[in-house]
Amino acid sequence: MADFPDKVNTQTSTGTQSNSTSPRFSPVGMDINFLKSSIGILMVVELVFGLLVWALIAGSGISSGDGAFGWVIFVAILLWILTIVLFLFYLLNLAPKLPMVPWLHLSLYFNLGATVLYLTAFITNASSVDPTSIKGSAKYNNRAAAAFFAGVVMISYGVSTFLCFLSLRGHGSNAATSQATGRNSA
Repeated sequence: MADFPDKVNTQTSTGTQSNSTSPRFSPVGMDINFLKSSIGILMVVELVFGLLVWALIAGSGISSGDGAFGWVIFVAILLWILTIVLFLFYLLNLAPKLPMVPWLHLSLYFNLGATVLYLTAFITNASSVDPTSIKGSAKYNNRAAAAFFAGVVMISYGVSTFLCFLSLRGHGSNAATSQATGRNSA
């Protein structure tokens, strides 16, 4: 016990020094550069055409026997709302204010899940359009157009997934490297 000092200094320092590891709190502002980025443009495409999908299905008049179209409208509205939330987080630059959330991973998994869900909605919608119904009628036209736009939205989510994957892959070999270097991206 001879190595242990008799007296230990227990003084604490005051908070006058700035801590560079604490997150910076700044007012919320719009990130116009996000709208010009490829992810921002794809999110706008997903929002516009996703709105068209569910509006066209809802406008075609879903009856109790149209369970397939119920799935399509569920997927379209759910992903439309979630995309709006994610879009607002990026547009209002809120993502850097929550550094504990792995935003790039979240975007990758969200877009991958949305691609798969829209693939099922597209196949369900396209296969459920009644080819014997009167072509040119509002019901046929709305459902056929919704199938087309569901395909566009599915491709858009697929491209977003690919871009998120490339962005994640470009940030280093693992998540620890990205966190250690402080490189965050939306």
